[in-house]
Amino acid sequence: MSRETEKHEQLFGRDTSGKGRSKFEDSPIVGFAFKHMLHLLDSPVRRRFNDPVKTLEAAGVRPGLEVLEVGCGTGYFTIPAAEMVGDEGRVHAFDIHPLAVEKTAQKIRDASLGNVRLTKTDALDTGLPDESYDLILLFGVVPAPVLPLIKLLPEMHRLLRPDGSMAVWTGLPLWSPRQVTKCGLFTHVGKRRGVHNFRRNG
Repeated sequence: MSRETEKHEQLFGRDTSGKGRSKFEDSPIVGFAFKHMLHLLDSPVRRRFNDPVKTLEAAGVRPGLEVLEVGCGTGYFTIPAAEMVGDEGRVHAFDIHPLAVEKTAQKIRDASLGNVRLTKTDALDTGLPDESYDLILLFGVVPAPVLPLIKLLPEMHRLLRPDGSMAVWTGLPLWSPRQVTKCGLFTHVGKRRGVHNFRRNG
């Protein structure tokens, strides 16, 4: 291992995604689990303890923003985010799993929303233009073996505008924002309602 690679892994962590990432996308086991998790992810019980609007407010979602939602899942946050940014804003939601995209697409149609772009996209290599978004939402997608920070954080930094921010909600009370800030690409600016907010550096 080169000294440069070793230093990179100390900052970001080791890339363990490898071939397992493509297997995750096409895995029948993952598809089966996702189908059976749908009711839990959208349940009234979850809304009681994890109100999507309050969580999005804590992340800084407001009218007029260009928002990128990484890993939209069932669209639990997608629909209220689109309503909150309004006609002057836009939400680009994506997921790597086709069942997630299908579920969210149905919700967007049902809500008749015209300010949402939905795609099946790999968060580690989005292919999206540089500095395109005001705010990136990482809700319930980190920590995860299939999204190693060694690749995810540089891509998120690339996509944010110079004055942009990133919001991370993990649902894990002991998760440390140091996992993000140690790379030097982001500064932790606070935590509200379980949401860690970061400012893009550079």
